Amino acid sequence: MKRRLATVLALAALFLTGADKPTLVPDVSSRRVEIRYTFAGAELLLFGAIVYPSGRVPRKPPDVVVVVKGPAEPIIVREKQRIAGIWMNADSSRFRSAPSFYAVASSSPVSKLVDDRTAAIYELGVRNLQLSPGTTALPDRARRFEAGLLDLRQRQGLYSEADHGVEITDGVLYRATINIPSQVPVGTYTAETFLVADGRVLAAATRDIEIGKSGFERFVALAARRHSALYGLFAVLLSLALGWSAAAIFRRRF
Repeated sequence: MKRRLATVLALAALFLTGADKPTLVPDVSSRRVEIRYTFAGAELLLFGAIVYPSGRVPRKPPDVVVVVKGPAEPIIVREKQRIAGIWMNADSSRFRSAPSFYAVASSSPVSKLVDDRTAAIYELGVRNLQLSPGTTALPDRARRFEAGLLDLRQRQGLYSEADHGVEITDGVLYRATINIPSQVPVGTYTAETFLVADGRVLAAATRDIEIGKSGFERFVALAARRHSALYGLFAVLLSLALGWSAAAIFRRRF
């Protein structure tokens, strides 16, 4: 009820102020996603309205692009090669900042909506992510490791693109569904919505989404972070106890 009231008030305010450009009024289906032991992924619904200054929908309504990003994190990418018949780590590259999750959905392919420069500025598309390599490497080597990182995360379901993933109704209402896989890290995610027309971004809006652990999983995560030494000792003792119990049961049966 509060969310609907806020949307109505935002729409009224926009009409009263007489904005000279279209404006976005976005929202998400859930501002918080809780990860429990049964968590198998989730679906986020991003929806909202396009408010036009004249109140009339143009003949060619603008397009909408939505982007969901996870918290940035450093990552080391290792390249394996077969040496003497054994697969070994032959080379590696470090990235200072890479989104832990990235999903983009658009009403039309991004390549048809904006040029390469605009796509790079707003990071629209997996290939336009600013990954911040941690070392000064040769261009060919840097591109090889970037391609490897993008391919790995796409296969893990952590990076995705949907060229026709946004549905626009009557040029006013839009909606898109973003799949959150089970292995996503916790943290603050951002849901960005862009209004695009004639190759330009007319408006943008952002909403935050919290993804966190709850229940026993949250207790374990907090214990590991706040009391790392005790947590490590407990893990070792638990492993020894389980190993001793398994050995005792095996001796009794056989």
